[in-house]
Amino acid sequence: MGNICGKSDSEAFSQPGRVLGSAPPQPQRAPVPPTVSSPPRTLGGSAPAAQGAQNGGSTDEARRRAAEAAEARAQAATAKTTGKLGTQLAAQKKQTRNDTLKEVSNNAIRQRDADEGAQARSHN
Repeated sequence: MGNICGKSDSEAFSQPGRVLGSAPPQPQRAPVPPTVSSPPRTLGGSAPAAQGAQNGGSTDEARRRAAEAAEARAQAATAKTTGKLGTQLAAQKKQTRNDTLKEVSNNAIRQRDADEGAQARSHN
């Protein structure tokens, strides 16, 4: 039977091997890239940061716009809680852990009372 890859067995042993327990040869390391000497640029802008500082506060303007956008998103999120389900959800979010546990406990007591009443009616 022949080799599937088409190589003969003699090619596998044509190179010298290594001693058992020795480490495999290490690959060559890539050279370190040179450092960039230009000044850093503001993200999304074409002007270097040094020019942006000379223009008088373009970073302050960007911060102000970002703050306004965040406020608009927060107001839009609170405006969506309208209607019956929205008010119920808002009330549920306001509940503390103790309030939730009390509500679950009261529901369990009411369920138990209803089961006892049904059992009493069925036994006559």
